[in-house]
Amino acid sequence: MTEFADLWTAHRHVVRDVAYRVLGSVAEAEDVTQETYLRLLARDDDPDAEPLDDPRAWLVTVASRLAIDRLRAHEHSRRAYVGPWLPEPIVTDERTLPEDRVTLDDSVRMALLVVLEQLTPAERTAFLLHDVFDLGFDRIAEVLGVSPSAARQSASRARRRIAAHGEARFTVDPAAARRLSERFAAAASDGDLDGLVAVLATDATGWFDSGGVVPGAPTEPVRGAESVARQFLAGVGGLGAAFEVAEVNGEPGIVMRRRGRVLSVLSLEFADDRITAIHGIGNPTKLGHVR
Repeated sequence: MTEFADLWTAHRHVVRDVAYRVLGSVAEAEDVTQETYLRLLARDDDPDAEPLDDPRAWLVTVASRLAIDRLRAHEHSRRAYVGPWLPEPIVTDERTLPEDRVTLDDSVRMALLVVLEQLTPAERTAFLLHDVFDLGFDRIAEVLGVSPSAARQSASRARRRIAAHGEARFTVDPAAARRLSERFAAAASDGDLDGLVAVLATDATGWFDSGGVVPGAPTEPVRGAESVARQFLAGVGGLGAAFEVAEVNGEPGIVMRRRGRVLSVLSLEFADDRITAIHGIGNPTKLGHVR
């Protein structure tokens, strides 16, 4: 049992990391992590089970199968979702316990996760398992139930589609991005339209995921700095909300609270010293894990 506990301690984080990236949901990633633990526990209790030659690969394979089954089961509900479906945000600060942290790297940035949502489950999973988690195509084929060559093709299609979206990276340094976030938060607190427009790129785009729950929330992307700023202020006006800069999926973003309750989380994209995109998550079911 000590060996089992050590194995799980060493690899639990990668299980949750895989599940979150495949599903885009913190809550479901936790469920997959628990299910994977139970599968490992059952295997440990099986006297006929062969020793694991590569525990990490076995755990990633099991977690991926569980996650892709859930992803495929959700395809219809996500197509019927009201407005844009955005991944659940990961908000971290000094209060976040190490065991609660999803590993933050380029593969968890909101810009990439949004693009991944547009791929098929097979493309998304093949790309993540190979390019992010270094699994071979023989293992990925097991997860997807296809041949290794088909798994390779799925990953290749995913890369092409991601490249076609011009998947953005920081073109300003993190300190500059944080300053822009602080200016955005200050202007939002003051209801300052001109201040918001000043930090937005001319062709900025705003998405808001309310799941149809937030009255008046746009169900289509809003484009243009002034339109984005006006729509944003119209949505938050009169709420008496506070705006706090925080790390959202590894990059500077905004958490909007009222009386301590999280109303929305904004993930921001940056280029040329301006905010180019806002991904706002306001569906309450996606914010329960945010402190």
